[in-house]
Amino acid sequence: MSGTVVDLLDPAVHAGQDLRAVWRELRRREPVRWQPVDRAHGAAVPGCWVVTRHADVQRALRDPGTFSSEGGNMLATLLQGYDRGAGTMLVVTDGPRHGALRRLLSGGFGPRQLGPVTDSIARSTRALLGGLVARGGGDFVTEVAAQVPLRAICELLGVPETDRARVLELTNAAMLGEQDEAASLEVRIARSEIMQYYLRLAAERRTAPGSDIVSLLVGSTVDGRPLTEEEVLSTCYNLIIGGDETARLALAGGLLALAEHPGQWRRLRADASLVGPATEEVLRWTTPVAHVGRTATADTELGDGVRIAAGDAVTLWCASANFDEEAFADPDAFDIGRDPNRHVTFGFGPHFCLGAQLARVEIRAMLAELRNRVTSFEVTGPAPRLASTFVRGVSALPVSFSA
Repeated sequence: MSGTVVDLLDPAVHAGQDLRAVWRELRRREPVRWQPVDRAHGAAVPGCWVVTRHADVQRALRDPGTFSSEGGNMLATLLQGYDRGAGTMLVVTDGPRHGALRRLLSGGFGPRQLGPVTDSIARSTRALLGGLVARGGGDFVTEVAAQVPLRAICELLGVPETDRARVLELTNAAMLGEQDEAASLEVRIARSEIMQYYLRLAAERRTAPGSDIVSLLVGSTVDGRPLTEEEVLSTCYNLIIGGDETARLALAGGLLALAEHPGQWRRLRADASLVGPATEEVLRWTTPVAHVGRTATADTELGDGVRIAAGDAVTLWCASANFDEEAFADPDAFDIGRDPNRHVTFGFGPHFCLGAQLARVEIRAMLAELRNRVTSFEVTGPAPRLASTFVRGVSALPVSFSA
């Protein structure tokens, strides 16, 4: 392909420019493209396939038998050729084991569990946003967007209130950008500390169980045996990272989108019935998880007959699929009334995100509280984008509010 020459494996590329034109050209001219990788930088594989069309992304996601998650579901693990959580962590487990783990965890996200959490989200949103509005503004990311989802997932996991500030600090560190060795070291330290924390919490729940997900994990069996300590810890880590990061980035990105599209903000303020469809449009527009990694288990084809060999690494770019002209009318428009809205922000098929309903509740609560409490707002400083190939969003969002 002659036009697009950016290195999609470089985190700085994703922070430094709007890639929508790049995705558009790839979908049009080379929707399944081979991206080589410099083996000198420690990659275990020669490169990966970049898949950008909505239909192809959906096709691969619905077929874990051919496109397996167990070689890694993100570039950082996919390119090293393995994921240590494979077979124990839900997001990188396939087949019958995935189904059994998913059925178990679904019980922790049922109406009985989410009902009280939904009420808690409304209260947290009201208090946090209200405080920021009363002060006239501040950093929406650190003061609101990072706090609401963390409180919700910590409540589901049964994390005591006294521990939640430290859990947030560790979560932030664990998802630092991928671009330098110092960040990588901090990531490893934070992940280790998170695991140690849940090791202690799981031990407490074995002797004093509650109604939280950690208690569910330590007190249940899968395929006739209790979950191992590694399986419990991997699942807790998966939930705390996924539950915090996706919603945080969507909340901040949604507010930024409304600031950049004042006509849509006026529509939302005028019509409460738009909170639901606006939530879906925020999820599509922000697409907090840029790609999903898979490994081909057999020779196959994608796109217009492009041959993919068994063992090849495949990256499915939701950040492109959610702006595909074949799936969305006028995809580059932020339209809070968009219908239908078949975004793949939560994935598709057997690995569809278990926390999707929780994230939707958090975004709806934020949009409802904004339209009820705020008359106008503006971004007052830089909103730097994360240097990451995996997650998309801003690390800070300074705003001023008028009630």
